[in-house]
Amino acid sequence: MRDMWAPWEVAPALALLAMLVFALTAASVLSLLAHRLPRGLDALLAEQTSRAHRRYRIGFWLACPVLAGLCAWYFGPTPAAVAGFIYMAVLLALAWIDAETGLLPDMLSLPLLWLGLLVNLHGTFTPLQDAVLGAVAGYLMLWGVCRLFWLFTGRTGMGHGDFKLLAAMGAWVGWAFLPWIVLASSSFALAVGLTLRWTGRLKAGDPLYFGPYLAGAGILALLL
Repeated sequence: MRDMWAPWEVAPALALLAMLVFALTAASVLSLLAHRLPRGLDALLAEQTSRAHRRYRIGFWLACPVLAGLCAWYFGPTPAAVAGFIYMAVLLALAWIDAETGLLPDMLSLPLLWLGLLVNLHGTFTPLQDAVLGAVAGYLMLWGVCRLFWLFTGRTGMGHGDFKLLAAMGAWVGWAFLPWIVLASSSFALAVGLTLRWTGRLKAGDPLYFGPYLAGAGILALLL
């Protein structure tokens, strides 16, 4: 009888196990950062904990192994799978921080941008030229939108953290995906905002943080 655990079958299994162990380790580090970074930036947050904090933490811990398994299945047992998971996990942590506190710490966004350029030195996910253009275009795209919004309304529609977040995504997936990311995230944010207004959970003047929607679209963009 043929051995069901032939080497070519065992190797992917071991790779998946290693990926899951790495995912749990990374989740532990990022979970700690997601708690401490915003509280280091805002003294008021250090004195209080959001009611949703525990829910976000549980969701993060559940999502990380799923994303790791998805990367292992999608990219195979390759360095690209590890890099892809790091990208997704950091985006997920930034989405958690922004949803809870309205902050997007540079300590996560900027290293993600530089890491994306390094990962794409040999075109892992997109050619290096497209990655560089993506980083520049990602920042300028939302900066331009925010500037126009300010000129017409006298108000800022989003923070600079969103600009840096989209720039980091551009460094990973290239400039060509940026319009799709902006369109998908804006559409989803609009749908959620209208639903919350209709149900009375979002009042006029209440902020609707854009980071989680950008992060979700950025994760999908890497898989597309």
